[in-house]
Amino acid sequence: MARGAAADTYPNRPVKLIVGLPAGGAPDIYARLLADSLSQRLHQPFVVENRPGASGNIATETVIRAAPDGYTLLVVIAPNVINPTLYPKLKFDFIHDTTPVASIGGSPFIMVVNPSVPAKTVPEFVAYAKANPGKINIAVTDLGSVTRMAAELFKMMAGVDLVIVPHEGETAALTDLLSNQVQVMFDPIPSALGYVRNGQLRALAVTAAKPSGSFPGVPPVAQFLPGYEAIGITGIVAPRGTPDDIVTTLNQAINASLADPKVRHRFAALGTATRTSSPAEFGAIIKSETEKWAKVIRFAHIKTE
Repeated sequence: MARGAAADTYPNRPVKLIVGLPAGGAPDIYARLLADSLSQRLHQPFVVENRPGASGNIATETVIRAAPDGYTLLVVIAPNVINPTLYPKLKFDFIHDTTPVASIGGSPFIMVVNPSVPAKTVPEFVAYAKANPGKINIAVTDLGSVTRMAAELFKMMAGVDLVIVPHEGETAALTDLLSNQVQVMFDPIPSALGYVRNGQLRALAVTAAKPSGSFPGVPPVAQFLPGYEAIGITGIVAPRGTPDDIVTTLNQAINASLADPKVRHRFAALGTATRTSSPAEFGAIIKSETEKWAKVIRFAHIKTE
């Protein structure tokens, strides 16, 4: 009875959305868009709190150790499905120790090349790469980033030998791509948009299963490599043991927010397709993505230093 009464009044104080990245990045922007909508729908402040560090593991552990009462939630980012394989000695089991709440969406990437690369399509690029094994540099941001995973998945599925060149952040990677120090990159769509439109970079394909509204004429990689997909998933999880009725309240409010045309339009402007889900469906997405990137990490022999 007491638990039911508490759930009936949820939320009755501010709710924290913990983001494992600095302010200003895409997941942080998504969290703030969602927080604004949830604050209006549930009549309590939803406050975004940034806890960067350790590839998102600091934020994740903060939420896992929090009380399972719905007042401390984690904004899921791509490292949450990459880190379990990349860091085998984590102090937590992400899937076991969290309760899925809802999906927010997926952020695809765009495969861009320096104009010096003669290829104008993915098949032409694959042929060019096979004719020049070990001579084409591909920029990635860091060890466990989705840009690295997208590059490794492409190498694996296309059977090409590209040289992975890590960078400290997206800006440094783009700088080298524009100056032809590296020749190709899987870049977040908002970052690449201006460079492609002014001709500084050439877009070959998007990493989502379907074309992007930002680049309607650019095909998906999967059109040439069936089954290829690399997106940065985003969603919400709570600590394990969070009551079902609180999870349901949050899930319904998040799905209603994502169905709002204004909210959906703002996400679309950032190159992200919103995706509503039940808690179980989002849990299945997390599991599937974890298994997919585990295969890529093992195939590419990616190790933490």
